[in-house]
Amino acid sequence: MFDTARYDTNGFETACLDVGPAEAPAVMLSHSHFSDHRMWRPQIDVLAERYRVVAYDTRGHGASGVPKGPYSLDDLAGDALALIDALQLDAVHFAGLSMGGMIGMTLALKAPGRVRSLLLCDTAAEMPAGVWDERIATARTQGVRPLLESTMSRWFTPAFRNASPDTVAWIRRIASGTVTEGYLGCAEAIKAMRLVPHLDAICVPTRVIVGADDPATPVAAAQVLASSIPGADLVVIDNAAHLANLEQPASFTDAMLVFLDKHATTTTRAEGALASSRPA
Repeated sequence: MFDTARYDTNGFETACLDVGPAEAPAVMLSHSHFSDHRMWRPQIDVLAERYRVVAYDTRGHGASGVPKGPYSLDDLAGDALALIDALQLDAVHFAGLSMGGMIGMTLALKAPGRVRSLLLCDTAAEMPAGVWDERIATARTQGVRPLLESTMSRWFTPAFRNASPDTVAWIRRIASGTVTEGYLGCAEAIKAMRLVPHLDAICVPTRVIVGADDPATPVAAAQVLASSIPGADLVVIDNAAHLANLEQPASFTDAMLVFLDKHATTTTRAEGALASSRPA
């Protein structure tokens, strides 16, 4: 994988991978809770052939800073906006998976002029608070390690866990490196999420993608998004659970490209992308 750079955002540093043609439309990739930008590995190389790909680590995750929590979705969307500014981008096509999708919806509501389109992947606009109360209590008393196995069981189907143990082990290692404070801060943001009443105010082209076997943010949650966001469509990826982008990378990436190729063209103003904004 490529090296990341760090940018000052809201009082801490955000780690960010910035690859692909500098003059191309910018696609920002936002990862799930308990992960980092590396979970987008199958998509980054393909997307970077025709788009400027900005894949970043959310606060409290990966190589980004860990400000004191709890956090809110407004905080996390504000970080994404600060990174867009730091990279001197006018606007981005935003693709978010799970927590990343929640950040994308919040950003589209908070700063609609900075989002060209949305890819909302294996995500939801509201989740049961009780589920998060249990996870938060465990992390506070025992750290994140006891949460790893149950997380892997939600993120991948049994068939994939049996067939691809190396990929599962890799993602488990990424999750195990998450700082407890970062896990807790973002968990509080997800627990407090109440986006359903605001979905009809999202006014950018939107595609919802979900794994058919996702138990964490199931097809029913994706249908709420697709039916509530004006003009949104829905793509269901067969034989995939929560991290559908890793379990079925070809189908998932194709669903992204078909949408992006329709809504992002290299003949437009490059979404404000400036080659000079990248570190040497």
